[in-house]
Amino acid sequence: MNELQELLTRGVANIIPNRKLLEEKLASGEKLNIYLGIDPTAPNIHLGHAVSLRKLQRFAQLGHNVTFLVGDFTAKIGDTSDKETERPQLSDEEIKSNLETYKKQAEKIIDFEKVEIRFNSEWLSRLSFEKTIRLIGKFSLNDFISRELIKKRLNEGKSVGLLETIYPIMQGYDSMILNTDLQIGGTDQTFNMQAGRALLKNKKESFVMATEFLSGTDGRKMSKTWGNAIWLIDKPEEIFGKVMSITDSVVIEYFTLATNVPFSNIEEFKKELETAPMQVKKKLAHIIVSELYGNEKADKAKENFEKTVQNKELPSDIKKIETGKDILVVDFIANNNLLESRSEAKRLIEQGGVVFNEHKVDLFTKISENGILKIGKRNFIEVNIK
Repeated sequence: MNELQELLTRGVANIIPNRKLLEEKLASGEKLNIYLGIDPTAPNIHLGHAVSLRKLQRFAQLGHNVTFLVGDFTAKIGDTSDKETERPQLSDEEIKSNLETYKKQAEKIIDFEKVEIRFNSEWLSRLSFEKTIRLIGKFSLNDFISRELIKKRLNEGKSVGLLETIYPIMQGYDSMILNTDLQIGGTDQTFNMQAGRALLKNKKESFVMATEFLSGTDGRKMSKTWGNAIWLIDKPEEIFGKVMSITDSVVIEYFTLATNVPFSNIEEFKKELETAPMQVKKKLAHIIVSELYGNEKADKAKENFEKTVQNKELPSDIKKIETGKDILVVDFIANNNLLESRSEAKRLIEQGGVVFNEHKVDLFTKISENGILKIGKRNFIEVNIK
């Protein structure tokens, strides 16, 4: 398999209208306009997004005109392509807050000297109502309601907001403004990406590359909202530990979608996995951390995992936090930002994943003495009463 064939097959679920046409276009030497869009509906980018980010970076290395599009305007509506309910609308303040570290996170994968960053508020905020009507007129409601999840929600009597029908059109307009030759996104974005092809069809043939999903730590698709994500902003030790928690059945998937390891090496790991799964998983975790943070931090993360998880020792650099007496554990975690949100803290406590002085806590447990709080498998806090 040559480099171009690997680019068009590794982690790729589908290419529309077909792979052969795109391969011919790329082989011709023509420089294409290529983009990937991500909405800032959460403060962080996860490893699942990196599947498409890696594709974007590779096309940039090949000299194409590549854009990382931040959907700061589309985030106002929110895409519900993979959701069974309407997505809550975000305020301008929430979107602005989420945007603060997006570039910093994405540059762990993308070289922004080769990739342009744009914001779709540049054009969508200036779109007139007349122009919006003309855009809407190019699409059918039947197309929208035939989508599986939308059909399911309607059959169950759940609400489907009119704004949701506008989202694909907004994304299609992004593609038209960027004069797109190739749009990259997850398979759940296929319908939305097709809107761009529809708007460009009288001008030129454009392509859609739908990338495969990366499984989350619970086996479901990695998602911002399901608490199963490995975030690019996570500390090296946390990423290492989360990778070690995945099932053996998705290890090769992670090598394929979440690393730059050559295919030939992955075949070797596949054989080794049959006899030494723990060692292969450690190699995977080390590679992922090293690609994001460098070898030195990957080495330390591996050492920390072996010490704290395998040998049940406390980390040497354990974090120390002082607190008032009799504070609820859930409040302590939320107040000190030890997890993504208070709801995640409650969920983890209810699942038995929070331990204080070797005893599992519940939502009513208070901290009344000094001790060690263990959050999940890897996060240790030395708690001292003031």
